[in-house]
Amino acid sequence: MNISIGNDHAGTDYKFAIIQHLESKGITVKNYGTDANDSVDYPDFVHPVAQDVRDKAADFGILICGSANGVAMTANKYQEVRAGLCWNKEIVELTRQHNNANILCIPARYTAIAQAIAMVDTFLNTEFEGGRHQNRVDKIPAC
Repeated sequence: MNISIGNDHAGTDYKFAIIQHLESKGITVKNYGTDANDSVDYPDFVHPVAQDVRDKAADFGILICGSANGVAMTANKYQEVRAGLCWNKEIVELTRQHNNANILCIPARYTAIAQAIAMVDTFLNTEFEGGRHQNRVDKIPAC
């Protein structure tokens, strides 16, 4: 499995913890995020992740910023990208099951690192249910 990850300054510690966790499971991670805590512009780190997911260079993406609103808004500009802003495992499960999300957006200022790692595991281990949900997912992209 290949994961692309990106973050701004609010998510640096989260990103490193998530990368370590994923690599310990044999998952390949491409790091597009900042490695520092100095203020940066989150879209610069979102675009490469969204492009990887859109182009199928990554199976999934993970984006982390303070509220996760900005990264979700930016990623969702891409066709074939469905970025879900999640703050607990139950929301993660639903965004995968019902929306076939392919990018997980984590709000670092509103979650703990251990919680974020649990959310990543849930995201990667939850399947899209298809069926009635597929109809809705098909209607998401703008023409």
